[in-house]
Amino acid sequence: MASRPKTIPRDEPLPDADVHSEGFRQTREALRSALVEDYVELIADLIEDGNEARQVDIAARLGVAQPTVAKMLTRLCAEGLVSRKPYRGVFLTEAGRKMAEESRIRHQTVEAFLRALGVSAETARIDAEGIEHHVSAETLEAFRRAMAKGL
Repeated sequence: MASRPKTIPRDEPLPDADVHSEGFRQTREALRSALVEDYVELIADLIEDGNEARQVDIAARLGVAQPTVAKMLTRLCAEGLVSRKPYRGVFLTEAGRKMAEESRIRHQTVEAFLRALGVSAETARIDAEGIEHHVSAETLEAFRRAMAKGL
């Protein structure tokens, strides 16, 4: 019979239910906004790289089908983050550019912090893609301070 792994005992009691639920609420909100931020950041990157973000290129880079991209682009248009022109690419609105820049800064900060910890470039890039959506402004600032001090 295999032994069960032992759990690590808690150092502190469970927080108050309202405090505890806030962490879960923030995680759910981050999950909802992560996909939008990924699309907007990718569109900004594609525009910067070649002056145009096309649906086919977005689908290829995200590894999804073009109808999936079309559905998300409709949502992003409705949210005022992108505009589309027939037979042309996708363009960011001012709000979309602002979101893309904020997302890019978070991503770069997280990736740099992971690299400073000794994580390989490829793993840091991949891990930062998920962490960037869940990290708070306070934690990002702590990452920056730690890197400024040389960890």
